[in-house]
Amino acid sequence: MSVPFRALVTGGGGQLANALVAAAPAEASVEAPGVGSLDICDSAAVASALDAFRPEVVVNAAAYTAVDRAESEPEPADRVNHRAVAILADACTARGIRLVQVSTDYVFDGRAHAPYQPGDATNPQSVYGRTKRDGERAALASPGALVVRTAWLYAPRGANFMHTMLRLMAERDEVRVVADQIGTPTLASGLAAAIWDLSARRVEGIHHWTDAGVASWYDFAVAIREEAIAAGLAAVARARIVPIRTIDYPTPAARPAMSILAKEATWSATQVPVRHWREALRDALGEVAREAAPADGG
Repeated sequence: MSVPFRALVTGGGGQLANALVAAAPAEASVEAPGVGSLDICDSAAVASALDAFRPEVVVNAAAYTAVDRAESEPEPADRVNHRAVAILADACTARGIRLVQVSTDYVFDGRAHAPYQPGDATNPQSVYGRTKRDGERAALASPGALVVRTAWLYAPRGANFMHTMLRLMAERDEVRVVADQIGTPTLASGLAAAIWDLSARRVEGIHHWTDAGVASWYDFAVAIREEAIAAGLAAVARARIVPIRTIDYPTPAARPAMSILAKEATWSATQVPVRHWREALRDALGEVAREAAPADGG
């Protein structure tokens, strides 16, 4: 998109929506209403928002992401992750608007022995995964729709694994982290840049995007501690990270043991620089450290 265009990003205020706004092309006019301004579960509200702003593209960054709570709250999870996407898809189709739906590695069962390809059969093992898979199907019913699957998303601000680890490491001498689930940590800013690039190229169908490299949650936690110390966040220095097995930390929702997404074809289709997850984490924690630093006295 080298000419001015308009885009509506749902889920305003969330970590991905914030990253999408920050990474938007200079020629884009972007609105990112929060849930208080736009309830995507309300078909009349969606229609009104699209008619008022008249976007060429809608990026759905809204989601029910409480993975464990979804096991006991399947209805609200389905309402946001599936039925609301169907509402967006119908509204976009009726107006000739392209829809971009963000999805997840949880649509797979995690039992594969090689990275998951976009065309591989899905087999979600949790309510969250199932509702996101159903949301993908709803989105793809809209002509020209793009589904971008990602994994282990985090950002310098917001509720995510990185910030949970920083908090726990500052509070405890020991933090126990699962070491037998593997995937790829993905910084939201890189995903946002990829979404804009793919959208500009009018790419359709299902595509994968994560940062490069592979890690377990334990590896990710160790790296968070090391990079946080290097960035000057000394509060985490006393914590010891202990690897544990999934069976030692039971959760209501099953997690994929192998969450590596095959994304090389998507990398090749964009001009977005691909970074190793550790490099991206270093940048994110540098930003966290700068924001935590006290202002200079005058």
